[in-house]
Amino acid sequence: MYAFLLSTAVIFVAELGDKSQLMAMTFATRHRMRDVLLGITVATAIVHLASVGIGALIGDSFANSQHVISIIAGFAFLLFAAWTWRGDELSEEEASRAGARKGAAIVAIGIAFFLAELGDKTMLATITLATQEGWLGTWIGSTLGMVLADAMAIVVGAVLGRHLPDRAIKIGATLAFIVFGVLLIVDGAGWL
Repeated sequence: MYAFLLSTAVIFVAELGDKSQLMAMTFATRHRMRDVLLGITVATAIVHLASVGIGALIGDSFANSQHVISIIAGFAFLLFAAWTWRGDELSEEEASRAGARKGAAIVAIGIAFFLAELGDKTMLATITLATQEGWLGTWIGSTLGMVLADAMAIVVGAVLGRHLPDRAIKIGATLAFIVFGVLLIVDGAGWL
């Protein structure tokens, strides 16, 4: 349950202001909300299942070095904070892909999200969490966290037609990553 709650919160925060959210908003302006949400959910579940698999393998390989993994994860979260602060932008190519209607909307959305998430900070954060927490709770929680964050963007894109305040999201997400990173480093170093 702890892995589920932690990964839901961390991935939700990581997704705020991410280019995937921008893609969700763009898709929601052209497709039904249900189709966008379903495409995102399937793609996210697949990417995050692979992520927790990678994280679980890494975690099992270094089971006797959990404090080292915690410190490395803490520094990874500090890198995520820097990445979040720098921000993501939706390129013109990604925006045009989001607007293109080739085949079923759900498939197009799912493929676009799958490709966008490979190597993204939410995938890396999920791998990092899975090195320390149970894979099932991390997988379900990280998938739920991302879908919830993207669902907000879908609602904004479909109903309100405007963006969330980027600066506030960027500051909040950056601070959350810093807090998680520092706590992991402090825990790994045995200072708690």
